[in-house]
Amino acid sequence: MAAEGRALALWLQRIEGLHPRAIDMGLDRVRAVRERMGFTLPGASIVVGGTNGKGSTCALLDSILRAAGYRTARYASPHLLRFNERALVDGTEMPDEELVAAFERVETARREVTLTYFEFTTLAVLDAFARRPLEACILEIGLGGRLDAVNLVDGDCSVVTAIDLDHVDLLGPTREHVGAEKAAIYRAGRPAICVDRDPPSTLLSQARSVGAVLSVLGRDFDAEALAGEGPARQWNFRSRTSGDRMGLPWPALRGPHQLANAAGALAALGALADRLPVHQQAVREGLLSVRLAARYQVLPGRPVVVLDVGHNPHAARALARAMGAHGYFPCTRAVFGMLRDKDAAAVVAPLAGLVDQWIVVPTAGERGRSSAALREAIAPGLPPGATIDEAADAGAALGAALAAAGPDDRIVVFGSFVVVAEAMRWLERNPR
Repeated sequence: MAAEGRALALWLQRIEGLHPRAIDMGLDRVRAVRERMGFTLPGASIVVGGTNGKGSTCALLDSILRAAGYRTARYASPHLLRFNERALVDGTEMPDEELVAAFERVETARREVTLTYFEFTTLAVLDAFARRPLEACILEIGLGGRLDAVNLVDGDCSVVTAIDLDHVDLLGPTREHVGAEKAAIYRAGRPAICVDRDPPSTLLSQARSVGAVLSVLGRDFDAEALAGEGPARQWNFRSRTSGDRMGLPWPALRGPHQLANAAGALAALGALADRLPVHQQAVREGLLSVRLAARYQVLPGRPVVVLDVGHNPHAARALARAMGAHGYFPCTRAVFGMLRDKDAAAVVAPLAGLVDQWIVVPTAGERGRSSAALREAIAPGLPPGATIDEAADAGAALGAALAAAGPDDRIVVFGSFVVVAEAMRWLERNPR
């Protein structure tokens, strides 16, 4: 490992031990450190929250804006293989030395304040962005919205994607609770986009109470799929406020649900058209060139291997739709692992009829779940004939699935980010 890589790894290891808790909801500590640092983000800022679709929407915004010639930054979390994936400038990972310098500045400013890993690294990445000549900063909320460190930023436009149950111990047990947390990223007098056709009433009331300029999918803008199949299929973006865009290519991200994410991205860009005008050709190029790892990512080669980080019921339903639209496969095997605080049975339910063999794997850490416990949780919901096996880790499971699969079969690796990352590392060591 290069000296810079060692330095970054050592910093990340140290940051993980600064706070006794991995999650400590609240903005007082992180706001105090930001005020000491005094940075201001350049250009227009777009803050994106929601239960599912955040990463895809950020990637779409970034791709379209870069196609239009703008200098962009994108902050995302969590990462899969390298921390640098969280900090992209003009589509390229920020180098180690720049991140290390930002960590040093946060450490100097925080003094006696304890910060979680996410809070510390968020401040560092934002401070690093502030030192670049950027025209747009696209920032993904990590968890919730109201008390997330990214919510320190007053977005020039804020987007809330699909809303469903996740992290119920922190965000609440109903969509109404979750909607209130997510909508707290909206700001007075500024565009607020909701990419959910049935938004919780709490989101609508929060937008009204702060005086945000709200646009809702299905009410103020929409995606209209046109007839056709294959790569030439098109869709229309309809908007009563920013105008229509007709005959657009389907986004390169797979899955029918990505059309709504693309519409949300275009609604946000329409709301910022006075600052970031985007011509039609840039929209087309951005939709066709967008890339995002592990969102129904189909790897080259046979049998087909799909990577997806869907880890809650809403994401699993989207994964099921994507699998159904993918075509016919004689046999589908799933490599699956989830943390203990996730509802594994509810995640597996929409996929139960699409998978012939399950290979469950453990997840580590204080939130981890053993493969035996995961097997016990999902077995009652599987149809007769479906088999369940256990493996030591995602790499071993993927290796076993590849050995058993025929050339026309499909293997879907999904669930926790750490499970998909394990499989990706195994593939790097064992190229097909």
